[in-house]
Amino acid sequence: MTIKHRVVVAGCGGMSRAWIEYALNRLDVEIVALVDIKIEYAQAMAEKQGLHCRLFDNIEKAIKETGANLVFDVTIPASHFQIATAAMELGCNVFGEKPLAETMEQCNGIVALSDQSGKSHAVMQNRRFDSRIRSLQQLIRSGTIGKPGYIGAEFFLGPHFGGFRDVMDSPLLLDMAIHTFDAARLIIGADPVSVYCHEFNPPGSWYKGNAAAICIFEMSNGSVFCYQGSWCSEGVPTSWESSWRISGEKGTAIWDGQGNPYAEVVSDIDQTGNFTRDFTRIEGEIIELESTFHQGCLDEMFQSLEENRPAETDCRDNRQSMAMVLGAIESVKLGKKIDIKEFFSI
Repeated sequence: MTIKHRVVVAGCGGMSRAWIEYALNRLDVEIVALVDIKIEYAQAMAEKQGLHCRLFDNIEKAIKETGANLVFDVTIPASHFQIATAAMELGCNVFGEKPLAETMEQCNGIVALSDQSGKSHAVMQNRRFDSRIRSLQQLIRSGTIGKPGYIGAEFFLGPHFGGFRDVMDSPLLLDMAIHTFDAARLIIGADPVSVYCHEFNPPGSWYKGNAAAICIFEMSNGSVFCYQGSWCSEGVPTSWESSWRISGEKGTAIWDGQGNPYAEVVSDIDQTGNFTRDFTRIEGEIIELESTFHQGCLDEMFQSLEENRPAETDCRDNRQSMAMVLGAIESVKLGKKIDIKEFFSI
């Protein structure tokens, strides 16, 4: 197969391993360079993966000297804007780790440059490519519970990462909550309208910044999405995919983030005079995906290039999820509800 994609991998920390191993299994991809501000990290990753490509500590130089046409941005969040804009300005498409960028202004800048340059920018939202989330989406979108009015997601875990997350100002909201926010948009097919957020750092937290938050979003379909989360919660953890309850006109859908989702809907029988209704349980459909999680998202990104269309996780769509994250942070800063439409235009 002809090599179509000459890839520069930017960022050679632990996360890059999955991206590199995926690329090595594609016949249409050649990794032409590894880039890291600490060149020894690039060297170590090249040795681990048996790569004989060139090593750089500068993205612009790497692209110019290798003739790359695609950049994998696996750098820390603070570097995403610089890497993405440099890559697109030099004629490369970009597949990047989340978040899209650290500020709304930077997110808008990436989208604008993608428009101007005609280059694709897609974001790794691997949770979308989970067959169980697709099953929950199908339950809701098919009208099983009727029009949804309330969406609740709980996320309580205590990972001890070390590194940059421990010193971020808003580690939960900026680094992790994007997955749940993006999943909520996918499941109910709606975008954010407003947000009010209370962020705090619970007793016993090992994070410098606030590691817990409660967010209330008004959504474009008229529903309310409530997120409750903590990244320093020891004991009785939820799934990494959160625990979900979605209530609609005719019933409620449940997903614990581990098994398959199900719904209970009002039974189709005469219930005249019943104080509470009887319900019928409906199991979520088993959804078969050709590939899941990281591989599924990367497969979709590459397929979008083949078909000359925006990827499902294109920067334009992902900006809506980032507006939820950054709008929540702005709400904390100002102590009030934020109109997402106004915030979106920053």
